[in-house]
Amino acid sequence: MSTTIVTYPAPEGTEPSDLYAVSIGGQAVFVHQARVSAMPVNQVWPGYQRPLDQTEMAAFAYVDLDGPAEVVVESARPIEQVTVRPHALGIVPEVGGDTIRFQLPGARHLVVEVNGWHHALHLFASPIEADAPRPDDPNVRYFGPGVHHAGQITVKSGETVYIHGGAIVHGAIHAEDAHDVKILGRGILDSSTIKRNDLGPTVWLGRCTDVEVRGIVIRDPHVWAVVPTMCQQVAISNLKLIGLWRYNSDGIDLVNCRDVVIEDCFVRSFDDSIVLKGFNRYRDLPTAELPVVEDVIVRRCTLWNDWGRALELGAETAVDRMRRILFHDCDIIHHVHIAMDIQNGDRAEISDVRFEDIRVEDAIVDHAKIAEDDIAPSELGRLIELIIYQTMWSKDDQRGRTHDIAFDRITVTGQPFPSSRFIGHDEEHQVEDVTIRNLKIQGELMQTPEQANFILNRYARNIRLVGQA
Repeated sequence: MSTTIVTYPAPEGTEPSDLYAVSIGGQAVFVHQARVSAMPVNQVWPGYQRPLDQTEMAAFAYVDLDGPAEVVVESARPIEQVTVRPHALGIVPEVGGDTIRFQLPGARHLVVEVNGWHHALHLFASPIEADAPRPDDPNVRYFGPGVHHAGQITVKSGETVYIHGGAIVHGAIHAEDAHDVKILGRGILDSSTIKRNDLGPTVWLGRCTDVEVRGIVIRDPHVWAVVPTMCQQVAISNLKLIGLWRYNSDGIDLVNCRDVVIEDCFVRSFDDSIVLKGFNRYRDLPTAELPVVEDVIVRRCTLWNDWGRALELGAETAVDRMRRILFHDCDIIHHVHIAMDIQNGDRAEISDVRFEDIRVEDAIVDHAKIAEDDIAPSELGRLIELIIYQTMWSKDDQRGRTHDIAFDRITVTGQPFPSSRFIGHDEEHQVEDVTIRNLKIQGELMQTPEQANFILNRYARNIRLVGQA
């Protein structure tokens, strides 16, 4: 049975990438451009935007398909070596001259790196859409193929924003106090023309219920990209975030949310990739109305973290509880600072958090340039950090607790050999009852904290490393 492949021509006048040409299943696929980070250096917002000489151009292409297909990539640069990530896919490309060939197993998001990680090709293969809305539906804000300069798109209860494949929408999507909201499609939501303080996040949802965000590509957000705030019953799936190069450009930030599922997404971010936060106020909303973060699942996501943390709780934890949180079956293909992290900087009691089946590939630590963060090179490429301390973002005078945390089937295949830290604050505010099972680093099952390069202080209690086949 043959594979159905749906491609989307770019709008007229769109400049293609000059790095690659791509075909999938014999069909030519347009290759877009995206600006990304070229070096691991970040600053807390210094009042000016990041210099372009710290960035570089990368490429991305997107298609829909319902089965396997051959991918052919023509590289404009002579090929010395090729890596296809995530490595868990097991893709070994064939290289002949300047041509790369490999079998795409189906709807998956992956990265092709030619001669190292610079100027990479990001390939987004999504399932074929089955439920696209009608353009004439009065409850649908429909953006068809072409370029649209929309500015801020405000969504009300019962409405859908649909961005068709082949569309580029310049703007941001916001909803507040709404329910039954959908943001769908295959096209590109682009915030490259927006300055940092001109609008809120690229997708911002404030006090919304029953929300679905699915399928689109988000390029070049001016601040945090996707920010549900005080929301409940949120489903985020198959998002592709690319072109995050500006200072503090997080990927997906959940602020005081409950009942959320994030799945099958690709995030390449310049700062935290997927992070759960607890605020006492955000964008003038009194978040004390929802003083918890709970019942969150993040699964089957692929992350490239150019700075900060890939999977995180914190550093803002100014809520009563953060609990029942699962990170499952994710690939962290690159990170610079920390792969998995719980920064308890406020009063929260953080418990029942699980990281399972997380695969960590190569950290980007060579020639790292450290700015205001004042981070020692030895701290880069860290695997796990659980810490309770007052940060520059802390809002509470009191500290919290972090307990009953589990890591299971964590695999590190890349370089360098990482450290992990478990740091409590004092006798009353400890990191405690943490279990790490089946931790494998560079092919070896870790049996002791010393072997795994764990760092603990006196306020980290009952940190158990269980090595079992």
